Amino acid sequence: MNTIEPIEAHASKEQISSSLWKELETVSQKCINCKLCQKECEFLRRYGKPKEIADSYNAGDKKHQAMPFECSLCRLCAAVCPVKIDPSDMFLEMRREAVRQGNGDYPEHAGILGYEKRGTSKRYTYYALPVGCDTVFFPGCTLPGTRPDKVIKLYEHMKKTIPSLGIVLDCCTKPSHDLGRDNYFNSMFREMKDFLTVNGIQNILVACPNCYKVFRKYGGKLSVKTVYELIAETGLPETEKAEGVIAIHDPCAMRFEESVHSAIRNIATRKNLIIDEMPHACGKTLCCGEGGSVGFLSPDLAGNWGLLRKKETNGNRILTYCAGCANYLNSITPTSHIVDLIFEPEITLAGREKVAKAPITYMNRLKLKKHFQKSVHAPVTRERTFGAGEDTGRKGFPNGIFDTFIL
Repeated sequence: MNTIEPIEAHASKEQISSSLWKELETVSQKCINCKLCQKECEFLRRYGKPKEIADSYNAGDKKHQAMPFECSLCRLCAAVCPVKIDPSDMFLEMRREAVRQGNGDYPEHAGILGYEKRGTSKRYTYYALPVGCDTVFFPGCTLPGTRPDKVIKLYEHMKKTIPSLGIVLDCCTKPSHDLGRDNYFNSMFREMKDFLTVNGIQNILVACPNCYKVFRKYGGKLSVKTVYELIAETGLPETEKAEGVIAIHDPCAMRFEESVHSAIRNIATRKNLIIDEMPHACGKTLCCGEGGSVGFLSPDLAGNWGLLRKKETNGNRILTYCAGCANYLNSITPTSHIVDLIFEPEITLAGREKVAKAPITYMNRLKLKKHFQKSVHAPVTRERTFGAGEDTGRKGFPNGIFDTFIL
């Protein structure tokens, strides 16, 4: 018998936002305590089934406010739920509520927020919209830093199909989104979206699954598509094929994007690779461990996801299409990014692809910006100067360590 008190005993509409109240009610009323999500997730095994968490939530308890920051927001719970609820929406709203009440500012998040702030700064951003441009390539943050040469090759290859393709070096601010910093995220993303829309941009081509998720949900009339889907449709660069067996890790941000799953597998098989699918793939994929910035507060929970991933590989190299996932998983088991496979198949399968690490990644992003400033002729350009007026954790980096790098 469930002895948890009903939600009304712990929270009221007067204490919390209407959006959180709605999520708590949904989970409380619809969750059937079947344990399927709990079976898949150590976070839920630690804190209880979704209904138990919803019913016991106390808006004034700091332990309750800290708890949702240990959820990876990966939505595996939604994928296996027989009654089609998404508890991760509830946990995200709990994060937002903690921020609203002034209890969501953790010093451990300073590094990731500083990384984000740098990505939206005047020094690191660059927009170039050529004549007739209605489509831009938005490579994100991590791929330009770790693989700047591949970003250039991707851009040049896609220009063969879209001659007026523009480039946008900026950050989608998903870290702030996932950390519940709703006002900051909305201000920053809206300013970027409005600039693109006013200047005639209709289509966004992304390389990062997290950017895809943000543009897909908040981009309004902007159409978003992955570069992998485009390449699968229009043709791969003419590079050698390579034989081998690989496992594919679908980033959790792409959990329900079947067209992307298909495109990635299409590219891999056209490179003559055999895919040994892991038990958790596509819609039921596992988080790599980086999801929701959990590792900053609960490294054991984050590390558990990576170890589970390693167990499912059958000893095969992992191929993924998220630079963050590739970096994180490669520290646990051999992992490569699909752009490395596309342009350097043999080197990639041998594990000899060049992948930069910090602080070189920051220098690479500045060099990449300089490259596009010189190579893309565009009547509309800008460096972003807009800021939402919040401290986003700059203290997470040594003072001036990257700002002093001169182009």
